[in-house]
Amino acid sequence: MIDPKKLDDIAQKLSDSMPEQLKTAKHEMSKQFKQILQTQLAKLDLVSREEFDTQTQVLLRTRQKLEALELKLQELENR
Repeated sequence: MIDPKKLDDIAQKLSDSMPEQLKTAKHEMSKQFKQILQTQLAKLDLVSREEFDTQTQVLLRTRQKLEALELKLQELENR
């Protein structure tokens, strides 16, 4: 999933962009922004970078095996 530190940074940037009059509630708003971001991101069907990279490698190996099998089949058909 997404790094909690990045969520904190995004929430902090959102609260920093608030008008000066609202900055008294800055800490509370930052917590609420973080909670909203976590809730909305949890609704998305996301995978971690590690899982994505693993699946990419699996797909690459599968393609290589398929190409090898296609070559063997072609050799057998040519006989």
